[in-house]
Formats: sequence, C-alpha cells, structure tokens
Amino acid sequence: MKQQCLAKGQLVQLNPETVKNKMFAACIMVVTEWKPFGAQGYVQGLGENCEPGGQAYYRATWEEMEDVGMAEWVSE
Repeated sequence: MKQQCLAKGQLVQLNPETVKNKMFAACIMVVTEWKPFGAQGYVQGLGENCEPGGQAYYRATWEEMEDVGMAEWVSE
C-alpha cells in the first residue's frame, strides 16, 4: 500500500505474503489510528455464548496492508 492518510474506521486487508505476524494473514483490520509507519487497528474476534468477542490489535506497516473500504460500525 502506498503511504497515505488513513481515517478511523477505514478497512485494510493484511497481506498474507508480507504481514509480519502470520496469525493476521489475510485478515481485515479496522484502522483506529494513522501512524507514520502505517496504521494501528484491530481485527474483531468471534465471541461465544451469544456474547461478542474482543479485538486483537495490530500495528501494520504500509507494506503489510491494502485499502479495501470503510466500516459502517466501529467498536470503541
């Protein structure tokens, strides 16, 4: 991904070939904060027993992500 300003709620997909933490390979990350190196954001975890899961936070560099759109709803 080319360096750009990312907005809160923007969606990026983490590139399975370049992502440093392979547990996040191909996941969609919700951007929470733009950073000079890339972005900080989260991948929403699944819940259980009718309760929502938590968020797994990640700091991705420009090389690790591709822009895919905007989220309609963002967890706080």
